[in-house]
This record gives sequence, structure tokens and C-alpha cells, in this order.
Amino acid sequence: MTTVATPYHVPLQSPLAAIYASIRDELQQVEQTLRNQLRSEQSYVDELCRYGCLMGGKRLRPALVLLSAKACGEIETAHLTLAAVLEMVHTATLVHDDVLDGATTRRHLATVNSRWDNEASILLGDLLFSQAFFLASSLDDVFACRAIGRAANLVCEGELRQKGTRGDFQLSEAEYLTIIEAKTAELCACSCLLGAHYAGAEAAARQRLESYGRYLGIAFQIADDILDIVGREDTTGKSLGTDLQQQKPTLPLIRLLEIADADTRQRVLHLATSEAETAQAPLRDLFHRFGTLDYSQQQAHHYAARAASQLDALPPSEAVEHLHTLTEFVVRRFA
Repeated sequence: MTTVATPYHVPLQSPLAAIYASIRDELQQVEQTLRNQLRSEQSYVDELCRYGCLMGGKRLRPALVLLSAKACGEIETAHLTLAAVLEMVHTATLVHDDVLDGATTRRHLATVNSRWDNEASILLGDLLFSQAFFLASSLDDVFACRAIGRAANLVCEGELRQKGTRGDFQLSEAEYLTIIEAKTAELCACSCLLGAHYAGAEAAARQRLESYGRYLGIAFQIADDILDIVGREDTTGKSLGTDLQQQKPTLPLIRLLEIADADTRQRVLHLATSEAETAQAPLRDLFHRFGTLDYSQQQAHHYAARAASQLDALPPSEAVEHLHTLTEFVVRRFA
């Protein structure tokens, strides 16, 4: 059997360390819920479920549920359940993403599709989705199920839209942003909404925190797309370069095609459609030369600042300060 470590442990020097220390007990209860839910009497299924628990990484979405709750009131039992539910949904999307991208590493571990196969990955993702909704249905009202169902639908739609735009080098920045808002930011927004709602927050506070999560998620995904180009696998712990390999037009490439002269644009299109791995280095050089990585970083900072501005009307608290720190963390990962 695979031994499951505590996935949300982060280095002591990380800005996340102080944040997670403030909700340590609650996160441990969320981990226990995940372990209880993701198990089976069948050894093969049980090993896959336990291994899948490792794929979620930093537990950002559970942290958003818990911190949003503390920003508005108290953490209730429902929050612990919902934090686990959202982590299951998120992990399901990662397991499926690794199949789509042909990724071999995540969180410094072999991906499920690499360690087992694509069939096991798809079925594990399906199991995570179904178990998440089963757990959400254990609450006394339907608000959470409706919110999570809507978010999950938008996530899947965003992934389908991204799949449909592979090789579409006419994609605009605005269209790119709507895709990442759906596939990444929506689940962050849902996490914050549920945290606020089940803490008894008023409508205005719920809306502000939901917007905070959405802008934070957009900033996070832009930063992720930058890391896919310039990051180091030994640092990020996951397979990189997959966006260019899969011909996904992300912001650095979209911006380059928008501002480049005609000759450079033709060269970029030739490199972007080349199956040779040697095409990636010349593309990175062009990103640097035309400043599109810097531009993308500026956009990530812009959305992080928009997220932070949503917190201004909330009463000052430790939880609100931690939410501010998260906006800094998501854009400093490529620093």
C-alpha cells in the first residue's frame, strides 16, 4: 500500500507556512475526512485512492474555504466537509488533466497515468467527482450542491473550450481569460463563496469573497502558464512545457502573436506548430525579446491586486491578512 504523507505541508520559509499554521487543526480534520472518504475494501482501488490524495498538493481550495469562513465568522462543521469536497473535485480535474497533457510528474511524484495508465486515471477522476458530490449531499441544504455543481460544470466546460482552442493561434487575450476563469478560477470562487455563506455572511460579503477567489484564480493560472514556459521541474515538481507541446495558446504566446511584426509572427507560428522539442527554446527567446513574459507577469499582478481590493470592505482580522498574503504568494511563484 502507498503511505500517504500530509500533502499540505509546505517549507517553513514559505509565506503559506504562517497561513496554514492558523488553520492547522481544521486542515488536519479535512485530511482525515479525505482519508476516510477515499478508501476501499478492494486493494487496487484503495491504493489508487490513497495515491490520488497526494495529487492535490498545497490544499489551496480547502484553505480558501476555511479562511473565508474565519473572515466572516466561525468555522463550522459544514466548512470542513466542503473543504474536503472541493479538494476532491480539484484533484479529479488534475488527474484528468495529466491524461490530457501526457504529464508524467506532479508534486514530485509520478502521475497516476504514468504510474498506472490512462484508464486508471480517468476512472479515478470519475470516482473522485462522484464521491465529492455524495459527500456534499450529506449537508442539510442544497445550496452547496448547487454551487459546487455549477462550478464543476464551468470547470469542465473551460477544459473543453481549451481543448477546442489547441492550435487556434487567433485566440484573443479576452477569450483566453474567459477560459481560465472557468477552468481554474471558478473553483476558487466557489471555495470562498461557500466559506462565507456557511459562516452566515451577508450577501455583500459573500459577493466580495467570491470575486476575490475568482480574481485570485485568474492570477494563479496566468502564473502557472508562465511557469510552464520558464519554470524548473525540480522546483515546481510537475511536468513543464506541456502547453507548447499541446499547442495551447497561453498569454505569453497570444501577446507575442499580437505585437510581433509579420516576419516574426510567421516564425512564431512555424515554431508553435512544430512537433520538435527544439522549437521551445527559440520560442522562449522570443518571449523574452518581445517582453511577453513580463507582460504576462504584469497581468497576473493586476488580477492579484483586484483580488486584494475585494478584501478592503471586510473587517480587519488575521484571516483577512492571510487572504492578502495569498494574493502575493500566487504571483511570486515565478519570482
